[in-house]
Amino acid sequence: MEEKERMVLEAMEKAGKPVRPGDVAKTVGLAKDEVSKIIRSLKKKGKVSSPKRCFYAPTK
Repeated sequence: MEEKERMVLEAMEKAGKPVRPGDVAKTVGLAKDEVSKIIRSLKKKGKVSSPKRCFYAPTK
């Protein structure tokens, strides 16, 4: 797993609830578009799910 993927996943886990890409971007200090790409990649790998539209959470 890439370092940025790890940062995004850890930020999502710390939030403890489904979050938006923009919220994660503020936490990790990356651009929102970059975080969206990372989340899409993590979703394909099965590490992240979308419990509701535009919100994402790590899978257990």
